[in-house]
Amino acid sequence: MSELWKQIAAANQAFLKQSESRGGLQPMDKYPSRRLAVLTCMDTRLVDFLEPAMGLHRGEAKIIKVAGNMAGEEFDSVVGSLMVAVYELRVRDIIVMGHDCCGMLNTTSDSLCRKMAEAGIGEDAIAAIRPKLAAWADPIGNIDESVQCTVHHLRSNPYLPKTVSIYGMAIHPDTGKIRIIDDGACRN
Repeated sequence: MSELWKQIAAANQAFLKQSESRGGLQPMDKYPSRRLAVLTCMDTRLVDFLEPAMGLHRGEAKIIKVAGNMAGEEFDSVVGSLMVAVYELRVRDIIVMGHDCCGMLNTTSDSLCRKMAEAGIGEDAIAAIRPKLAAWADPIGNIDESVQCTVHHLRSNPYLPKTVSIYGMAIHPDTGKIRIIDDGACRN
């Protein structure tokens, strides 16, 4: 058994014991009660931080986390997740939540390809992915612009209905202060 698994198993046992002492967990509906999806970054500083800063509790929103809180212009796994949220789980509002001091500001296709080569990834594999990495990672130079770009991609995405409201915001990972980047309601 790995050390990581031991830590997770011990934490899970403590969690179960604590929830049992409180009478167990209450059943939760799979539909987010606030009809909200939040597309945010995978940054570890946002764990147990973003939701309270937004006033969100268990069962109120779908949270989708990816590097740089980015979604493609057409179909990718982020858009697919949002499609499930909208069409299957009754989501009507989407917030793209970026954050200050994002690691993606310093990540480029060149840095990723160099580190891939150092890790032993073959030249052919790197050459094949380089154009996609350039289109994905290189445009991020400013959080506000990145959030606005993702908001634009989602609003113009042919697979998401115009009835869904899409907003852009950013949170500071040290203070929790949220600022609005795009307060746009329904796209038309």
